[in-house]
Amino acid sequence: MRLVRDGADGRPRCPWPLAAPDYVDYHDVEWGRAVHGDAPLFERLCLEGFQAGLSWLTILRRRPALRAAFAAFDPAAVAAFDDDDVTRLMADPGIIRNRAKVQAVIGNARALLAMQERQGDGCLDALIWSARPARPGPRPSSLEEIPASTAESARLSAELRQHGFRFVGPITCYAAMQACGVVDDHLAGCFVTSQADGRPG
Repeated sequence: MRLVRDGADGRPRCPWPLAAPDYVDYHDVEWGRAVHGDAPLFERLCLEGFQAGLSWLTILRRRPALRAAFAAFDPAAVAAFDDDDVTRLMADPGIIRNRAKVQAVIGNARALLAMQERQGDGCLDALIWSARPARPGPRPSSLEEIPASTAESARLSAELRQHGFRFVGPITCYAAMQACGVVDDHLAGCFVTSQADGRPG
């Protein structure tokens, strides 16, 4: 059972970020905190898609390069990328040079713009936050109690795919939900107090 552990500063934390300082900062400041807005949520989905088959630490360390390469994940800018941009991206050693993932980011930007044309700004925000559980259960006490996916993430995955998104399977969607505060999986006893679902720590 992997319960909360004291970090170098004496604060009790979830155990997974203690492997690297990059993780600690991400855990303390970002993970499980509410994120809103189509563009910020688009970025989180893209980053989680890039993670498939890799560690999240790899993505965190390459996030600045990914943001630079993908126009800060501005959906309109990315949607305008063409074959020359794909060639440029595939030659960039700072990012994850996986052609399918690169093309998925571009395709997902176009899918988001199409959604916005039909439903207006904020449509991705509304869709992702609609996956928030109606009645969150008790805060997990160990990492083993945290699921890889849920019924809500499976529904979100299906809806995103209907809109033309790729690399948005149920596991990827659940990771995005955790990252954006749609669910709060900080362990019981972790010093971080997330406002995502109001459960006691």
